Amino acid sequence: MDSQRTILVIALLVLSFFMYQQWLIKDAATTPGIDPTSAPAEQIQPRDADVPMGDADVPVAEGSDASVPAGAETTATMGRSIFVNTDTQRVEISLRGGDIIRTELLNHAETLGEDERYTILFQRPGELHVAQSGLIGPDGIDNREERPLYRVDQTEFALEGDTLTVPLHYTLDDGTEITKLFTFNRGDYAVKVGYRVENNSENTKTVSFYGQLKQTMLNGGRGSMFMPTYRGAAYSSDGNRYRKYSFGDIRDRNLSQNTPAGWVAMLEHYFVTAWVPDQDVTNRLYSNSNALDEAMIGFIGPQTTVAPGEVLELNSVLYTGPKDQARLREIAQHLNLTVDYGFLWWLAQPIYWLLSFLQSFVHNWGLAIILVTIVVKSLLYPLTKAQYVSMAKMRKIAPRMKEMKERFGDDRQKMSQAMMKMYKEEKVNPLGGCLPMLLQLPIFLALYWVLLESPEIRHADFMLWINDLSSRDPYFILPLLMGASMYLMQRLQPTPVTDPMQAKILQYMPVVFTVFFLFFPAGLVLYWLVSNLISITQMTYIYRQIDKQGLGNKKKA
Repeated sequence: MDSQRTILVIALLVLSFFMYQQWLIKDAATTPGIDPTSAPAEQIQPRDADVPMGDADVPVAEGSDASVPAGAETTATMGRSIFVNTDTQRVEISLRGGDIIRTELLNHAETLGEDERYTILFQRPGELHVAQSGLIGPDGIDNREERPLYRVDQTEFALEGDTLTVPLHYTLDDGTEITKLFTFNRGDYAVKVGYRVENNSENTKTVSFYGQLKQTMLNGGRGSMFMPTYRGAAYSSDGNRYRKYSFGDIRDRNLSQNTPAGWVAMLEHYFVTAWVPDQDVTNRLYSNSNALDEAMIGFIGPQTTVAPGEVLELNSVLYTGPKDQARLREIAQHLNLTVDYGFLWWLAQPIYWLLSFLQSFVHNWGLAIILVTIVVKSLLYPLTKAQYVSMAKMRKIAPRMKEMKERFGDDRQKMSQAMMKMYKEEKVNPLGGCLPMLLQLPIFLALYWVLLESPEIRHADFMLWINDLSSRDPYFILPLLMGASMYLMQRLQPTPVTDPMQAKILQYMPVVFTVFFLFFPAGLVLYWLVSNLISITQMTYIYRQIDKQGLGNKKKA
């Protein structure tokens, strides 16, 4: 295998990889993803086809009553929603149940150059993505019949210090005071959601905290072949550090699993919404779907009792924001794995760390990508040198190989014997150029996933016309430059004279790769272009050194 054939193999591998991953994304979004024989029967339950709609999506806890305990709906309740403004988000909370029905991320634009902010939780005609929570169980105030209507003293709240707590109040006829609390912190997308139950009745009360994410199961939003994105659910348990649970899985059967700690999430490109329950207790993770083609994934905490005259506090965390690995790691174990680098995570994570480290100095993600390229090429230089030495020697003996072909014609056996003898005399290893090129493939794919999954690079400016490294070059200048650099590299490499068909195919490889890279993120094309330029420089230098040594000038065998 010479270097030119290696390029062809790499091209086929890259194309096969992107076709395969696109098939996985499509399959995950449209078909059931778990074979009933692959999971324990007590963890995956058949879907309940008779689950009613609307408020019927509230999960049922053991011992639950069918009605909401009577409570006071006073004139203090102004409107049906309240709004909370912080430095990172604007949140709308419905007073019916205290669900978060809209979250606008103030530091992330919906579209580059537009004023509209990215909305991760929302309700609009025909589509929704909301975060619901409540108290269920024998004395819970949330069930399938009705949700409590909380009262508040104001409808607008603003974070002025470092912390803001928003209380919603509900009073039962027996005097029990229930306060639902939302705590926001400056610079953070995580919201602490809790309940304070003050039992002023004469009876012990038993409740469970539940939180669930409800989202319309649309088949769109998977991205293109070159920018595949996963939109669906995921969870973590003691048996699975991180597991995607696609809409196909939810349609087919329900997740029902008890686990210490754990969390549930809804994933999308660059962003994640996650419920993180109390990590010191055993929670039940579940999923469901309804006739409106809405998927739910959530948790139910353990039943907890509060005696007369006592106060019970229950807490959880809701995260709605970008996939910030450092912050997600702080919130819950394995939550950072929602930044999914695929099977090359072990390589992508150090690349991400290096990229972030360099960006902290240069304050430009494009320059950081260039520096990462230089570091990678420097680390691979010993192997690269061996590759280019082998290629230089192959170039020097190319005329002799052409003579052999003319001499032996179609006698492949004699041709092969003569070539092996020449390789031995000239100390040429025809396989010497393969390994370094193959090693660059996983690095390329790992960096691809880093650019695809890192929200820091979304809408990141580089210079001149490149104002979003996560999107394709709007004028296709980088792909064209990359194609030109690849053509120049091809001109410097030995020509495979033994196979005319192969030679003809390879002539079109720069064109194929250019078309291929037209739709890649600009950051990835920048990496490949800089890598090619460095390779051309190294190749030219090594070839000159080989020419000075006068290798390959022996008489033909």
